[in-house]
Amino acid sequence: MLSTIADYTRLTKDMGKSLTLVAKQPDVSRETDYFLANIGKVKSIDDFLKDYRLYSYAMKAYGLSDMVYAKAFMRKVLTEGVATKDTFANKLSDSRYREFASAFNFAALGSNATQTTQATTGTATQYVTQTMEQNAGDQNEGLRLALYFTRKASSIKNAYQILADKALTQVAQTALGLSATVSSADIDSQAAMLTKMIKLTDFQDPAKVTKFVQRFAAMWDASQASSDISNGSSTNPALILIGGASTTASMDTDILSKLQSIRLGK
Repeated sequence: MLSTIADYTRLTKDMGKSLTLVAKQPDVSRETDYFLANIGKVKSIDDFLKDYRLYSYAMKAYGLSDMVYAKAFMRKVLTEGVATKDTFANKLSDSRYREFASAFNFAALGSNATQTTQATTGTATQYVTQTMEQNAGDQNEGLRLALYFTRKASSIKNAYQILADKALTQVAQTALGLSATVSSADIDSQAAMLTKMIKLTDFQDPAKVTKFVQRFAAMWDASQASSDISNGSSTNPALILIGGASTTASMDTDILSKLQSIRLGK
């Protein structure tokens, strides 16, 4: 049964409670306790990179688990910091590296870099959040994307930030009923299209973010249902939403009602 909207609503209705439940999981609690007890002892980038348990925890917290092996790359990120636009992290399109270098700001704070709230409890909170999203994705990739977009939405200032992040791009394209093939278009054209279709300032309003993500969730569930239709129908859920299609009877009526009720405001 498709339930992205229901699961999303359940988790976000009381996000504090949801995160607390994840934080209390034995493996999460154990790793967080180790991190908080030992991160303050780290006085240099070398110390940080040598303690795999601390380093991998921090990398996961900022969504960089797939880059744990790239220590030379991450050393450069940490060494140069984020003080000027010319630093390595600031030149990268992926904002996760800037967030990581800001949290562990050895370039500016030296041996005190691991004493800040952002480096300690802030990182622990990030870790728990990442774990919740990862667990959600193990059951439903659409739910993981919905939670991720909700978390990142307020930081989106322009369309290029969406396009620089594969997950944000997938959510936006799905919510708007766009085919993934539009990603092959010129980047400036893609940015112009998103800017025309989305009022980006709406992402500063939690209520409007929720509405946008709920629309994504409905479209996601509809696309999953469509792919499962055994009669070979290739109806695009976006077409059903926008103009109505003759094959709507083959779609789950509950999903269709959700799509119709979560129209984006103009």
